Amino acid sequence: MDGLHISHQRRGNTLLQSRRFALPFISFNCCIAMKRLSIMKQPLLSTINDHLVDYPSPSNLNYFWGFGSLAGLCLVIQIATGIFLAMHYTPHVDLAFLSVEHIMRDVEGGWLLRYIHANGASMFFLVVYIHIFRGLYYGSYASPRELLWCIGVVILLLMIITAFIGYVLPWGQMSFWGATVITSLASAIPVVGDTIVTWLWGGFSVDNATLNRFYSLHYLLPFLIAGASIVHLAALHQYGSNNPLGTNSSVDKISFYPYFYVKDLVGWVGFALFFSLFVYFYPNLLGHPDNYIPANPMSTPAHIVPEWYFLWVYAILRSIPNKLGGVAAIALVFIGLFALPFLHTSPVRSSTFRPLHRKFFWLLVADSILLVWIGQEPVEDPYIFIGQCASLYFFLYLFVLVPFSGKFEHYLIQRGSEVRFQKLSSFQ
Repeated sequence: MDGLHISHQRRGNTLLQSRRFALPFISFNCCIAMKRLSIMKQPLLSTINDHLVDYPSPSNLNYFWGFGSLAGLCLVIQIATGIFLAMHYTPHVDLAFLSVEHIMRDVEGGWLLRYIHANGASMFFLVVYIHIFRGLYYGSYASPRELLWCIGVVILLLMIITAFIGYVLPWGQMSFWGATVITSLASAIPVVGDTIVTWLWGGFSVDNATLNRFYSLHYLLPFLIAGASIVHLAALHQYGSNNPLGTNSSVDKISFYPYFYVKDLVGWVGFALFFSLFVYFYPNLLGHPDNYIPANPMSTPAHIVPEWYFLWVYAILRSIPNKLGGVAAIALVFIGLFALPFLHTSPVRSSTFRPLHRKFFWLLVADSILLVWIGQEPVEDPYIFIGQCASLYFFLYLFVLVPFSGKFEHYLIQRGSEVRFQKLSSFQ
């Protein structure tokens, strides 16, 4: 019995000693945690913590919500590579093409910078287009996120302008003639059209002044896009993220870190692999071979084709034979996108629960792909007719089908509720 008593006493002493040794470690870990929290509460870091670390996110977000952060990553890549390319580029009509070749052949790692920047523009637009279609499908533009959507449309417009003037800088055949054709469209605007074209050109034709202006704007606009993206993020966090169900998820949220950053990280890794495939194996797949020919004002290419991410706009533009009508159609595209939140009439956001709108949406996706294909084909039948039909459906979706489907689906829901109520009443 005495031996048993001594054994229990030794165990008790050992446990007491282990607790005494554990207490300093526990207090040390608590101090580290408190120190980390105090650091994250500093003026600048507290903002980052509130919007990127502890930001409350709906618990049911899927991988499509990761394309927003992926677009931010693309913007950072474009700005970083663009700054390094600008160190070696010469904005002069006699030297621009040669300076690009100098970057490709003589600058250490210049070929990699050029291919990342050139293909990065395509990746940026691909990510943003998926981001936009996700917003259309899940109704992320609906109240109270109207401002969020409108800022996103502004960012898209700035991206298109930036990419267009950037495409001019290599000063190849497609660069020169693309600049000539697109800038000439402004001449269709009544009264001030010719003045705008002269201001864009800096003279009476696309020349050295045009190249210098485009180079300056191409350097400036990405920073405006970055600023607009910050405003876009602030508008998003004002009312919180939408979710796949389109319901109010204010009571079912979890912090962004450590949960959703993993989903974003998976998307980033997948994007890096996809991007690397183009950069290292097919760097010129998305470009045009004529742009490896120096610009020649005396030789017009047989078929002027913009980059693939402009083709849907280009197809709508050329579907209307009148120049002013084509310019008005392009303006109408962005007016329709701006007006979309105010044309939305359905009390249900997500197309998951809107079977009629879901069909219209997938027709829009197919229609957009068709417009991209039509934009690269010659301006002749049957491509003209197909492009006109595709353009008609594009506008029909924005201005007719979105408000109509919302009201019609709401009517069907109300009618179904009344029928069910009458059946229940008859049973009683």
